[in-house]
Amino acid sequence: MRDVVEQLQRLGMSGYEAKAYVTLVGAGQPLNGYEVAKRSGVPRSTVYETLGKLVTKGAAYELRGSDDATDYLPLPPRSLLERMRREFTDSIESLEVALPAIVAPPKAYLIHNLKDAGALLDRAEDVVAGARGDLFVSIWPQEMGLLSPLIRRAVERGVETSVMHFGTAREPVGNLYEHRFPAPGGVPEGEGAAKEDPDHRLLVVVGDRREALVGGFAGGTAWGVYTEDPAVVAMAVEYVRQDIALQIVAGRVGHEAMREIWATDPDLRRFLSERDRPAALLRAAGAPGHRPYGSPPPHGAPAPHDHT
Repeated sequence: MRDVVEQLQRLGMSGYEAKAYVTLVGAGQPLNGYEVAKRSGVPRSTVYETLGKLVTKGAAYELRGSDDATDYLPLPPRSLLERMRREFTDSIESLEVALPAIVAPPKAYLIHNLKDAGALLDRAEDVVAGARGDLFVSIWPQEMGLLSPLIRRAVERGVETSVMHFGTAREPVGNLYEHRFPAPGGVPEGEGAAKEDPDHRLLVVVGDRREALVGGFAGGTAWGVYTEDPAVVAMAVEYVRQDIALQIVAGRVGHEAMREIWATDPDLRRFLSERDRPAALLRAAGAPGHRPYGSPPPHGAPAPHDHT
């Protein structure tokens, strides 16, 4: 019952309204105000006002008997949910027209810091759900398990989706490319070959080449940034595109041939020797006491100038 009440509140009912409605639904027969208050926990002083609001919203009906007493019946749940769905859809469609008309162009593009895994994944879901043209994602299996339903919905609504997936994908979705070269988990050949550590993972999500989320998970902690800055968005898109291009080339040329090129070319060996750096940055970002740029300073410390 508590979960149902909370969900009804999210859809616009007050706490008392949700409790009264759930009580009426669960009764199976008309109830008067006294009975609703007794069963629901809604105070007797406000129960008739609450029931009146449900009647006004069309979520309940009044039944007047011969003795002029008033009982209440609920609108059947299926009808209520269908009505809420229509009203919600109508409001969204109206706001899609009205809100953009009043948005002022930004004077500066800010970078918003995301402080933990929950905030990071919630914002990633927002970007995926908001995509209408194209979507670029670089992701590991741990996060793919959470985001794949939304990515699949994006594909179903016609979004051109390109996914760079580290490791084997259980259920490929969209244009998905598995990161096989250099192999996640380590490249054994050559001095300085480094691990792409699944405990220190990077997540990149770009929607419509308009907004980008970049974040990382490091040893139980997480950090991230979100921005609509065109320069950052463009770099994030190219990061995913270049990684996908490398996988395509390695697949065409052959991994053995690619390993030989990487092992013998001095410039590529130099880049290979630096492959520890992303994981090191993720570890540093997750270290105790680390404060990402733009986050609040410790209590009592002077605040730096924020140029974001």
